Formats: sequence, C-alpha cells, structure tokens
Amino acid sequence: MIAMKESISEERGDPLMVRAVEKAFRVLGTFDASHPRQTLTQIAGRTGLDRSAAQRFIHTLSQLGYLRKDERTKAYELTPKALSLAYQYSRSSPLVLRTHPYLSHLNRTTEETISLTVLDEGDIIYLSRYLSPNVLDTDVNVGSRLPAYCTAGGLALLSVLKDEEVNDLLARSQLRAFTSKTIYDVEGIWRQIRLVRERGFSLVQEQIYSGDISIACPIVSSDRQTIAAVSLGASKFRYDEETIIHRFIPTLIAAGRSISQVLPG
Repeated sequence: MIAMKESISEERGDPLMVRAVEKAFRVLGTFDASHPRQTLTQIAGRTGLDRSAAQRFIHTLSQLGYLRKDERTKAYELTPKALSLAYQYSRSSPLVLRTHPYLSHLNRTTEETISLTVLDEGDIIYLSRYLSPNVLDTDVNVGSRLPAYCTAGGLALLSVLKDEEVNDLLARSQLRAFTSKTIYDVEGIWRQIRLVRERGFSLVQEQIYSGDISIACPIVSSDRQTIAAVSLGASKFRYDEETIIHRFIPTLIAAGRSISQVLPG
C-alpha cells in the first residue's frame, strides 16, 4: 500500500485545493481496521498535524456527527454516519449501477464470489461484491482495500496501464508478503503483469489469504476513462489452476466484454 502523504495540497501545488478540507479527510482516513479508536495524540501523529490543529479538525468532525469520543478512554471512533458517503456512492455511481445485472448474473451462474474493483494509487478498492454460498471467510467487503500487486483484480488493472505508470505505483507501494506465497519483488510482479497482458486474465493463488484462488479480467470503457476489473474468487480445495481456468475464464472474459460496452464513457 502507498503511505499517507504529508500534504496532498502542498505536494501538488494546487492553488484551488482547500487545505482545511484535505486535512479533515486526512483525519478521517486514519481510522481503519488496525486503528478503530484513537486518541488526539495518535491522530495528530498519524496525520502529521500539530495537536492544536488536530483538535480543531476532530472537534469539527465530531460536531458534524462523523466522530464520537469515548469519555472514559478519551479515544475517538467513526460513527455510523461515516457510512453515508459510501452508501451515496453505491446508489449513484454509474459504474456500480450498470455492472450490477452482469455481476449478479455471473454470481448466480458460477455460484462463486464475484467482485468489482478499481485502482486507487497502489491499492484496489472493492466497489461491489457478490458472495458465494461456498465463500471463504476472507473479511473482504465493499469498501475494502487490498494491494494491487498481489491480487487478481489488481494485476488485471495494472496490466492495462503504461509501463511507466506501473513502475511509478510499485515504487511508491509498500511491497510485503502476506503469506508464504506472496510475490512481492518487482521482477516477480512484472512477470505476472506480462502474463496477464498475454493471456487477457490474471490468476492469483494464496497471495493474500491461504486457501484462496482468484481470477480476474480488466474491463475498460471505450474512451479508457473508466477502468475496473471483475474477479472471481474460490477455494483451492475445490479448484486447481487448470480447472478454474477451464471452467470460468471464458464466462468471466465474456462478462467483462459485455460490461465494457455499457460503461460510461
């Protein structure tokens, strides 16, 4: 994953950027599965803000209903209101709405987990997820982020980028192993990307979760402004590499092509 930047506005030198808004979102962005509750000191440290500035942003976000303070521990946490932005996105995004019929059908016909992901810096974000009755407990939900370099959806997305764009993302990513089978060296990642470009689909086995095997293909709008990936995840206890390719790749690629034709662009 790509580390949090000190200041997006300062880095880009954008005169239209409202720094106060950027810093407020920086505060919200510090809350995740590893940091569900944080004190003022912790938030200030993770955002790079001084305590006084951090306190003002925390107070404002609390007044707006996005943060809540535990008076006993003095720690802050997100409130359910934070979900409203994600809900509004899912109900208004042309990408999510237009792909729904295809992904839902793919989920019903394959009885496997189907996901729609997009690239955000060096990560993929799950925009839609349709679970299988045989789903593995991987704790991946809509809104989850995972590194692009070791996920099927991520490799599919990286494969459609220019070489210099891929190199830039990898250089800014924190490459590390999640399992003993994670490929996280740049040369190994590039071998996978070249294979995806050659075959038109990606295949990843146990690089994030043990027992998981996933395939994905890129879906790109006609003007290449909307880039996403559709992926299928299953258990290695039911499918080996040859079987999952033979059984699902033709269907997955056909779905990707159909989706590409209805994407906004």
